Amino acid sequence: QVQLVESGGGLVQAGGSLRLSCAASGRTFTNWAMGWFRQAPGKERQFVAAISWGGGSTYYAASVKGRFTISRDNAKNTVYLQMNSLKPEDTAVYYCAADSWHTILVESTSDYWGQGTQVTVSS
Repeated sequence: QVQLVESGGGLVQAGGSLRLSCAASGRTFTNWAMGWFRQAPGKERQFVAAISWGGGSTYYAASVKGRFTISRDNAKNTVYLQMNSLKPEDTAVYYCAADSWHTILVESTSDYWGQGTQVTVSS
């Protein structure tokens, strides 16, 4: 089992920045690839970014590439999502996920999810 707790969401104006954090506990953090997903009201959950267990590989959705950066600190069991140049269409609940690289990136899902943190970008 892995427990995930997100933080760092909030209200920001378009063009602003936020940094989300996801603290993990339970099974060994370095066993897992980590990902961020988001879900806007009335829409399906959407993949945002993923990072491999060692941090050497990252992958981004086209809609956030160049604006968002995923990173991890294995000593702190934490993964981050730095979000810059935010747009109103980035408004969503953001979820942290832990699983294998294939499950997160190819299947676009996970067995382990956090509770989510709301990000609202005003125009």
